[in-house]
Amino acid sequence: MATDDMATGTADAAPDSAGRDFIRDIIQADLDAGRVQTVVTRFPPEPNGFLHIGHAKSICLNFGVATEFGGRCHLRFDDTNPTKEEQAFIDAITKDVRWLGFDWGEHLYHASDYFEQLYEWAEHLIGKGVAYVDDQSPDEMRESRGTLTEPGRNSAFRDRTVAENLDLFRRMRAGEFPNGARVLRAKIDMSSGNMNLRDPALYRILHATHPRTGDAWCIYPTYDFAHGQSDAIEGITHSVCTLEFEDHRPLYDWCLEHLPVPSRPRQYEFARLNIGYTVLSKRVLTTLVRDGHVNGWDDPRMPTIAGLRRRGVPASAIRDFARRIGVARAYSVVDYAMLEHVIREHLNRSAPRRMAVLRPLKVVIENYQEGVTETLPAINHPDDADQGVREITFGRALYIERDDFMENPPKKFFRLGPGREVRLRYGYFITCVGVVKDAAGEVVELRCTYDPATKGGNAPDGRKVQATIHWVEASTARPAEIRLYNQLFTRPDPAAEGEIFDHLNPDSLEILAGCLVEPALAVANTPETVQFERTGYFCPDPDSSSDRLVFNRTVGLRDTWAKVKAGA
Repeated sequence: MATDDMATGTADAAPDSAGRDFIRDIIQADLDAGRVQTVVTRFPPEPNGFLHIGHAKSICLNFGVATEFGGRCHLRFDDTNPTKEEQAFIDAITKDVRWLGFDWGEHLYHASDYFEQLYEWAEHLIGKGVAYVDDQSPDEMRESRGTLTEPGRNSAFRDRTVAENLDLFRRMRAGEFPNGARVLRAKIDMSSGNMNLRDPALYRILHATHPRTGDAWCIYPTYDFAHGQSDAIEGITHSVCTLEFEDHRPLYDWCLEHLPVPSRPRQYEFARLNIGYTVLSKRVLTTLVRDGHVNGWDDPRMPTIAGLRRRGVPASAIRDFARRIGVARAYSVVDYAMLEHVIREHLNRSAPRRMAVLRPLKVVIENYQEGVTETLPAINHPDDADQGVREITFGRALYIERDDFMENPPKKFFRLGPGREVRLRYGYFITCVGVVKDAAGEVVELRCTYDPATKGGNAPDGRKVQATIHWVEASTARPAEIRLYNQLFTRPDPAAEGEIFDHLNPDSLEILAGCLVEPALAVANTPETVQFERTGYFCPDPDSSSDRLVFNRTVGLRDTWAKVKAGA
C-alpha cells in the first residue's frame, strides 16, 4: 500500500519561528547590556553565481534574527571582483531572496556604493604608515608568505615612504600599471601565526568593466578590506558569517581599529550547512554548469535555490528546514533524507492530488460498454475540503502503472494479477481475467471486468480488497514527459576521496516519455506542485506548454513494496 495521504506528523503551527541558539543569545545579551539599541544584520552575497541552500540558511538566520528582535536586515552585494560578476547573477540573487519570503525594504546596497570612501580609507592607512604598495609578483608573494609552521619574509618594498606609497597607489588608480603589477598591502606582521595577518592585500589592479561602475575603476578592494568597512558604513551591529571566516576576524577588527569608521560592528561565525550527497562549493557548482554536467544554474539537480524552486520545492519548506537544523558552531553533515522529509511534510499538507501513469499498461474493461464514458468525483485533497472536488472520466479503456501488475505475483504483492481484484482510485473494483502479450512475450494489455455495484470504491456486500491503484482513462489522458531527479553524486561526501567529478551520478536524471496524466494537469501551465497519487510530488517545468506537458519530480513517496524488494 502507498502512503501518499498518511499524516507525517503534527504540522508545525509556526514553521518559520526559531528556537534559541548562541547567535540569538549574543544578540539578546547585547540588547540587555545596552551595547546596541537596534539590531542591524546583513546578507552579503558575491554576485558570481546563483545562491544555494547553504546561502538559504544564512538568509533565514540574518533576516530572521533582525525580524525577531525588531531590527532590520540589509541585502548588500559584495561586488568587488568584476572579472567574475554579472548583472544576471545580481538579478537571480534578488529574485531568490524575495522568493524565500524576505524583504530588505529600502536597504539594498552594493560594496561598489562605497568605492570612493574605501579608497580614501586606503590612503588613510598609507598615511598612518600601516599600508604599502608591493611590487612583488603573485608567485613571489605566495613564496614569501611562509607556511603554517614557518614565518613569512618581509617584502623588499615594505619600507617605502608614505609619499612613495601614496604616489604609487594614486598611479595604480589612474591606470598606469597592468594587472598584477602591484598591490596595496596592510603592514601587520609577517610572522603572525594567523596567515591572514601576514600583510594581506587590500587592493589589486583589475582592468575590467564593472557591472555597476563600468570603467570608472581599475583597482578594486579585496573582500577582507571592503567587508568590514561596508558593515561599519551601514551601521551593522552583528556581522554573522560562516566559520571559514573565523580566521579572518582579526583582520576584520584590525581594519576597523585603524580607520575612522562611523560604527564598530562585530563579527560572529556559525557552522555552514553541509548535506550528504550534495556539494555546496560555488567553485564546484560553477564547474558543473560551465562544463555541461547540468543544464544551467536552475537545473533541478542543483542545490541552488533556483534549482530547488524549479524542482517544485516550496519556500516554506526551505525556511522550515533551516529552522530545524538550527545554528551551531560545530561541523556536521545533515542527511539528505531530512531535507526530503521536510519537503514531503509541507507538500503533503498543501499539494492537490492528481493521477498520472508513468509507465502505462493498457487495461480493457470487457463488460463496460464501448463508446461510453462517465464522470466520477475525485477529491483534490483528503485533508483540505476547501480544495474542492474535480471530475474525472471513466471508460472501457484505461491505463495503469506497469508496476501495479505482476503475472506471477509473490506472496506480499497485493496489486493486480490474474484472477485478482483491486480497487481503482475513485472508481470501481476490477478483476483481471486475461493477459495479452506481444511476440516477445511481453505483457501489453490486460483484460478485466468491473463490478458496477462498487462505484466510488466500496462494495455493498462488504468485501474488501488489499490494494487501491491509480489510473487514467485512455481517451482523455494527456501525454507527458516526466523527469525523475535523483542525487547528483553517488557518495555522501563527494569531496572526501578522489576527484569530486568522478562521483557524479550517471542516473541523476531519468526522462520518461509516453507518460499519461489526467486532463486536469493540462489546464494552465501553473508552477504549482501537485501530488501524483501513489507516486510522488511533481511540478510543471518551465519547458512545459499546452502542446507539450513536462513535469519534474520534486520528491517521491514511500512505497512499502519497494522496501520489500530492497529487503529481499
